[in-house]
Amino acid sequence: MIRRAAPSLCLAVMLSACVAGPTYKAPPVAASLPQHFAGAEALPAASAPEPAQRAWWALFHDPILDELEERALAGNPGLAIAEARVRGARASLRLERANGLPRVNPQLSTIQAHLPGVDLNQGGQASGAADNDFDFYNAGFDASWEVDLFGGQRRRVEASRATLGAIEADSADARLTLTADVAMAYAELRERQQRIALAQADAVLRHKSLALLDQRFDRGAASPLDVQTMRAMVETADAELPPLRAEAQARIDALAILTGGMPGTLDPTLSAPSALLSPPAAVQVDDPASLLRRRPDIRAAERRLAAETARIGVARAARFPRVRLLGVIGLGGSDPSDLGDIDKVAVLAAPALQWDILDFGRGLARVRSAEAKRDEAEAAYRKTVLSALRDAQDALARFGQRRLALAALVRASDAAGKARSLTRQRYDAGTVTLLDVNESERQAIAAEQRLATARALLSIDFIALQKALGLGYLPPSQPGDGPQG
Repeated sequence: MIRRAAPSLCLAVMLSACVAGPTYKAPPVAASLPQHFAGAEALPAASAPEPAQRAWWALFHDPILDELEERALAGNPGLAIAEARVRGARASLRLERANGLPRVNPQLSTIQAHLPGVDLNQGGQASGAADNDFDFYNAGFDASWEVDLFGGQRRRVEASRATLGAIEADSADARLTLTADVAMAYAELRERQQRIALAQADAVLRHKSLALLDQRFDRGAASPLDVQTMRAMVETADAELPPLRAEAQARIDALAILTGGMPGTLDPTLSAPSALLSPPAAVQVDDPASLLRRRPDIRAAERRLAAETARIGVARAARFPRVRLLGVIGLGGSDPSDLGDIDKVAVLAAPALQWDILDFGRGLARVRSAEAKRDEAEAAYRKTVLSALRDAQDALARFGQRRLALAALVRASDAAGKARSLTRQRYDAGTVTLLDVNESERQAIAAEQRLATARALLSIDFIALQKALGLGYLPPSQPGDGPQG
């Protein structure tokens, strides 16, 4: 029986070399990309070969930020969800690989039959006779295998592998977003704390000026208008503090949530003001083609395109014949004692052919649906590439212009500081009043407030630039996948 089934088995194996569906090739993009980002040449270039290491936030040299990032990567629930999806995708890939292998199951069976009016003679022919009781016992293995004649199962494995790559890239993108959110919230917190300190100093000066005006009013040297104008300025300064304190507390709570803790858990660590973040003086910006290799969202879109391309092969293979091999081998006979008799080996081979010829267009419809999904994935990939290029270009423009604005505000703050010193000297010489000194102090504080905000925004723009450039993410190297640079 095995010898008679061998030719069919060999034919099935030879036919299994055929693979339905298009062979995936990553879309070429480098030919249409610009050589450099506009405005990148205006930034001081770093000497490092890579735009940033994985722990890119270490470029700020802030130990508290380093600790927050580590806690976020270890305890953030959103990142845990992404990692769980990766594990699930890996299990799905293992399942698809196993589905292409034969299924072998141990089995122990017994058959008791009562056949009325049937007698089996030695030639295996049925003849009219009295009722007959029939017992059969068998212990062994049954096996089944659907021969992958046209590569449908291989395309399923290919699609599952590409889906795993997309989910891994999604996980990297979640990591990217999380670390950027932590750094931005931390930069905003330090900026709010700096503004609170400066606003408190400004409020103190306004209260002093109001007290001086009250004294001058009592002596008849100031008008009621001057007093009420200063009183309005005092109330305005006092009103600025509560919203700033609320915003600072909101940033602390946000960082607590991002790091996987409850609101309030980071209050002891972050309530005390600290220095503003300071981005590095030099920034490494590679060419747009390198951006496409680093951005995990581009990697995810490209892998989804590969998965949808493979599913076209699955749909096409389903339109062809399917061969399923069934077999049973074991020991058995008409008596339970035959289960241990090695001379009584029972072998059954049953190949089966199935072909849905008259499916009334269902198979073709599935192919067309798969092709449409592939086209959708290709359009989504192109959209992701264009969005990434725009993000990078916009981030570069903002960062470059913010550096120019910061330089101007540094000069303005220096000028306000010099004006404050000159006013103090004139007060010591008796040529100006203490009100003039307080006003120059307030002007200097206002310049420091604008400068602090600009420094924080520069750090936030640097974070956005690092995120747009991919934060040093490098996808796993796999032959035949990934955008062609």
